Amino acid sequence: MTQEHEDARVAEFRTYLAAGGKVEATDWMPDGYRQSLIRFIEMHANSELMGALPERDWIMRAPTIHRKLALTAKIQDEVGHAELLYRLVEDLGKPRSACLDDLIAGKGKFHNTFHYATKSWADVGIIAWLVDAAAIVSQHALRDSSYAPYARTMQKICWEESFHMMHGRDMVITMMNGTDAQRAMVQEALDRWWPALMVFHGPDTPAEKDKDLQWRIKAKTNEDLRQEFLNIQVPRLREVGLVIPDPELRYDAEQGRWLYSEPRWDELRAIARNQGPASSERIGFRRLSYEDGQWVRDVMHRQQAMARATSIA
Repeated sequence: MTQEHEDARVAEFRTYLAAGGKVEATDWMPDGYRQSLIRFIEMHANSELMGALPERDWIMRAPTIHRKLALTAKIQDEVGHAELLYRLVEDLGKPRSACLDDLIAGKGKFHNTFHYATKSWADVGIIAWLVDAAAIVSQHALRDSSYAPYARTMQKICWEESFHMMHGRDMVITMMNGTDAQRAMVQEALDRWWPALMVFHGPDTPAEKDKDLQWRIKAKTNEDLRQEFLNIQVPRLREVGLVIPDPELRYDAEQGRWLYSEPRWDELRAIARNQGPASSERIGFRRLSYEDGQWVRDVMHRQQAMARATSIA
């Protein structure tokens, strides 16, 4: 195939995407599109897997058996989401084992909010409510992804994440209706997590420079997602008596958007290099877990080999 023919085929593919076309795993796709999908979905999978760790530390410290069971179920869901997403990456050509090898080697990326330590039970509520709420805003938009297997998978993930968000909101409301100490604990947690939430969706990159948007892997700009999050959650936070720790935050009716203090982009850039406050600890724990579970994978591989040998015989 000549370069001219290849360029024409890519141009035709882009036109198809721009018209709302969907791509299946078995369809032809440009290498740039495939690599963008692998990078994007692999980070999503890593984030679901690593996102279980900040909350995992609090299972045995949950205040009631009801909270313990709910938190355990949520963590189980998150790991299940990672499993679904790694399968999508495998279909695109990168084995799950390679994804995990990169993750535990510190090469794989995962979301900024999971690079921070959790310091109190209130953190668990803030994560389940607000981190998951920020994620849902992004994930709802991904249901219109041009890559059809990803869009279908997001239907299930969004449904479960909605339950997680309500679980977290219930935790926060319960504490806000409790003692002065509990209310202070929630406010302190919000103060710490708000800067991370404000960079959750990434910098305000122009649409024409966002390759994921151009390929229609995602459907909205980073700033549109951030504005949607603020539109929904700011009134809800204020309703329960929480003070958002940004004196510049206000809604500008004339512009039709929220104005806010400049987020901590330098901190986000450090986290992108896996240099966050708890990055080493989280990656180290995942590496230890992976190594400790090697014997299980070895047994499964032997069983699969024996099954194949039996079927051939």
